[in-house]
Amino acid sequence: MSFRIDPRLPLTGEVRRILAEEIGKALQHLDAARSRPEQGLHKCRKRLKSVRALLRLVHSGDETFCTTGNQCYRNVAALLAGPREATALIETIDRLAAAFPKESADGGLDAVRDRLIARQHDLHEGAGLEATIGAATAACEDGMKRIESLALPDQPEQAADVLAEGARVTLRRAKKALDRAGSRGEANDFHDLRKAAKTHGMHLSLLGRLWPTPIKARRKAVDALGERLGELHDLFVMRALFEADDEPLGPREDTKLLGKLLKRSEKQLRKSCLADATELFGDSPKRSTRKLARKARDDLASPASHDETSASAG
Repeated sequence: MSFRIDPRLPLTGEVRRILAEEIGKALQHLDAARSRPEQGLHKCRKRLKSVRALLRLVHSGDETFCTTGNQCYRNVAALLAGPREATALIETIDRLAAAFPKESADGGLDAVRDRLIARQHDLHEGAGLEATIGAATAACEDGMKRIESLALPDQPEQAADVLAEGARVTLRRAKKALDRAGSRGEANDFHDLRKAAKTHGMHLSLLGRLWPTPIKARRKAVDALGERLGELHDLFVMRALFEADDEPLGPREDTKLLGKLLKRSEKQLRKSCLADATELFGDSPKRSTRKLARKARDDLASPASHDETSASAG
């Protein structure tokens, strides 16, 4: 099956199917995390983000179910955030070393990297990780049991309105975050923009041919923006550790180069992220999704027409 809503089928059944597939894969990754935590936890969090994006897309169709589910999987993701972040910070050091090879050639980042590896080891070992995986597994299993209680409108026009509203809310969220990131530039503003961009990218996958314009190029651009915003977020986290009074990354003589490279890399990423996000989210969310609503109504009401379009596109 696929992470895409089939407009030829009832919306409730399609969303239940995708939820079951994504939560099932999240459970598999949690089990794998017992032996390979850095990979398993990361893959699990990605599946949970997919689940939450789907719940946001259909939120207006069953607000109680979607609100409860979103809160549940947000809590699960928070449980896994610490161990995953420990790995992401090591990856950030490696990216800085690759981006500034001359500056880091003499090993000026090595002491910090060693401390981050030790920090990762502490988070990935012992009863703490097992307890975290156990709690996350229980929450996902409970969520799997609740899937059958989801009830969405399956009439074509109503289903189309639900999907269009979900897409519109995310685009509106992205536009607001973009405006704040451009005017204030706080770490939380860019983090909100990243979350909205990631959700929008997943919505493009879910909606497939229901999106009113070709999505391949847009999806590629959104994914690239999400990756860069993720790198910027990791820099913000690293900078917070760098500026902490208790010096968790080591004494200033060990982190001097890191401070310089963080500043330079952050400046570059801020500029490029704002430029690319403006291209993607500068338009009116209402105008962008008005066409989606019209096309979704037509496609959901006319499966045969959809089949012909799919065949000609293939």
